[in-house]
Amino acid sequence: MGGAVHGGDFFGLPTSNGTVFPTLAAGSSDDTDSGTGARGRFIPSVAVDQFGATLASWFGVAGADLPVVFPNINNFGPHNLGFL
Repeated sequence: MGGAVHGGDFFGLPTSNGTVFPTLAAGSSDDTDSGTGARGRFIPSVAVDQFGATLASWFGVAGADLPVVFPNINNFGPHNLGFL
């Protein structure tokens, strides 16, 4: 991929346990389902649009053009995840 890629690192937004990995247990703090019937529903902390926008920026797409390429990008946090 080239020298710009930060290989071997994991990227995402920290979960309640302080890492980018959620605690995958029914009823945990990262489980959005609750109560005695909790079945383990976990919502991703990073959207595919954010990964795509990071790559698109690296390929030269201007920040102002990212919403044209990724119409939902403004619904999510940082547009650049920093892996490039």
